[in-house]
Amino acid sequence: MAVIHHTTLKPTKLELVTSWLPSRPWYRGGAAGPVLVKAGGFRLDDPSGEVGIEFMVVTDTSGDRPTTYLVPLTYRGAPLEGAEHALVGTMEHGVLGRRWTYDGCRDAVLVAALTALIEGRAQAQDQDVSDAPAQGVVVSGTGGDTPFTDFTVTDDREGTALATPQGATLRLHRVLEPAPDGPPSPPHGPIGHVTGSWATADGTRTRAVFAVLHGSGPA
Repeated sequence: MAVIHHTTLKPTKLELVTSWLPSRPWYRGGAAGPVLVKAGGFRLDDPSGEVGIEFMVVTDTSGDRPTTYLVPLTYRGAPLEGAEHALVGTMEHGVLGRRWTYDGCRDAVLVAALTALIEGRAQAQDQDVSDAPAQGVVVSGTGGDTPFTDFTVTDDREGTALATPQGATLRLHRVLEPAPDGPPSPPHGPIGHVTGSWATADGTRTRAVFAVLHGSGPA
């Protein structure tokens, strides 16, 4: 169970993401950089207790219209070997010291935890309260134990796809579009999906599909 420390972060998570976001192919904001506010999200537990796992939802008001992004992050007490390309930045944590922050889609610990959530082997946790289930996160899955120890990562205009040699694909929607009627229906049917909610600028809440896990199937 992850312990939430209410302490200082320098720079803050939003400051790290603000600097990193324009480098992503799914960034839709202004040329001068994003103007971000935290809108929602949830955490997952690392079974080993070593890695912090957070799915941040942030809204950017720098473009022609507000855009909401899903930003999965991992927080580590030491650099992740071979993952320099996935480093979002470092920050000083008031309790834990220096933390290395990574794009979670390129961190196998987060990918395994998200797969476990979709398949019913883990529970989403509150962002701000220790040992409290997240509200507004809905998971629908068929069970199983899909291996994601070996995968390739591809970013495009809409999001991030993680594919295994066995044919399973985990798709994360980085640009969140409200979908009150539920998840899309992929060609071969998903193993499961995660939907979540966030606060809009006017204080109401909306929700969308965050991630969809597809099993192996014909091309």
